[in-house]
Amino acid sequence: MSCPLAGKVALVTGASRGIGRAIARKLASAGCDVAVNYFNSHEQAESVCEEIRALGRRACALHGNVASPESVDEIIEAFCHHFDHLDILVNNAASGVLKPAREMTLKQWRWCMEANALALNLLTQRAVPLMSSGGRIVAMSSLGASRAIPGYGFVGASKAALESLVRTLAQELGPLGIRVNAVSAGPVDTDALRFFPNREELLRSFADRAPAGRALTPEDVAGTVYLLCLPEADMVTGHTLVVDGGFSVSG
Repeated sequence: MSCPLAGKVALVTGASRGIGRAIARKLASAGCDVAVNYFNSHEQAESVCEEIRALGRRACALHGNVASPESVDEIIEAFCHHFDHLDILVNNAASGVLKPAREMTLKQWRWCMEANALALNLLTQRAVPLMSSGGRIVAMSSLGASRAIPGYGFVGASKAALESLVRTLAQELGPLGIRVNAVSAGPVDTDALRFFPNREELLRSFADRAPAGRALTPEDVAGTVYLLCLPEADMVTGHTLVVDGGFSVSG
């Protein structure tokens, strides 16, 4: 089996389930050793690690809240107990509050912004000293960064901030040979989507309008992240790559 990322080390946040889990498995199948960050379930994170080890790769589970500077310090410190360098950082962990913007509070604004945008900067600050030329940073965004989705206002704003930060980091880290991009995914039926009151409507609308003609899967999103990590993507940076089967261009 071809392993185009053989010898690389990746850190994937929020990797115990859903899209993060699919990303961790995809990178491992391409040759990466993987650090699996999680916040809630150690058992789920260890399950991912077992899958990665079964592929002949090294893996470790790292607990921590990526929105907290102190916790990010602990995550990176724990990472360094297992690995001496980092090639790929995937900022996948996310959180937020789903309700109309006019009902939201300052605390909820901060929660969305810190979990979904600040986390990228915290992780990048601490990860870059471990990275060398050829490094990749990929941040997970969503269509809500540029589209109005009911109940998604604060999360959407935080994802728009994330995409702006990706462009800035790409500019700053370009001279170091580190490429920074975002992947914006359409609706994927994961545990996170179950919190949406209009979940069924979102999935039905996607199925009706996406020219690709099928549901989007975590593996589709993971494959897109993988593409940005390949050497052939070395001149792609500061970009938000949309993976949605053509949903967002279908009116």
